[in-house]
Amino acid sequence: MIPAQFGDKLVALLPQMRRFARGLARDATDGDDLCQATIERALKSADQWQDGTRLDAWMYRIMRNLWIDEHRARARRGPVLPPDDPTFDGAHRGDAQIEARLELGNIDRALALLPDEQREAVLLVLVEGLAYKEAAEVIGCPMGTLTSRLGRGREALLRMIGEAP
Repeated sequence: MIPAQFGDKLVALLPQMRRFARGLARDATDGDDLCQATIERALKSADQWQDGTRLDAWMYRIMRNLWIDEHRARARRGPVLPPDDPTFDGAHRGDAQIEARLELGNIDRALALLPDEQREAVLLVLVEGLAYKEAAEVIGCPMGTLTSRLGRGREALLRMIGEAP
């Protein structure tokens, strides 16, 4: 049985989890799917969470692990484009709609261009507000590595945003 306090804390985390999932997945729909899978996994493993520890860090770790698993599986399967996607038909490659997608007009697009490890660090520390130590634990790397990734991610974002029209 899942304690009520666990459920209440989980519900309170939903906006942050959804934002982090969408940032990892680089897509709103995939992010929502990732968030749902994370909640399912957390509910199945609720007995492993220790009251008094940070639920958000535990949830981010679950989400990150699920994302890595899905990312690896997709890499093995290869890209899949829906038939209505403008990039599906080679005749539309010069289309203005595709060019507009490539412009770095906002932070989301710039974040999506960061390497995965830099994007994770930026999302956890700058967006979700985790302390460096907590973010390093979620990612599973030393704090110095997290600091380097965060610094490189910040610099890359500043360069990309500065180049945006």
